Amino acid sequence: MVRIGVFSVLYTVPATIVLACYFYEQAFRSTWEKTWLLQTCKTYAVPCPSHFAPMSPDFTVFMIKYLMTMIVGITTGFWIWSGKTLQSWRRFYHRLSTGSKGETAV
Repeated sequence: MVRIGVFSVLYTVPATIVLACYFYEQAFRSTWEKTWLLQTCKTYAVPCPSHFAPMSPDFTVFMIKYLMTMIVGITTGFWIWSGKTLQSWRRFYHRLSTGSKGETAV
């Protein structure tokens, strides 16, 4: 019971942070695109946006998003790759390499 509780916290908290980062990206994406357009409009001879306050994305938010995504994956890996799972894979590869049927469950 403790194991699933720890897994829940270690999965839910980083996943929630990743969702918050996605909302941040969605909320400010159009502003970032206008800023990019303002910086490159003269180079490509396209109309420049007027009456606009430039804003750039926060690098820290993106790094936190990627870190939390990795933490979610690592947490899931610890849950999936337990000793029982590794033993099952060993039996599978042993049966595969020796050609034996092994034990069967009905």
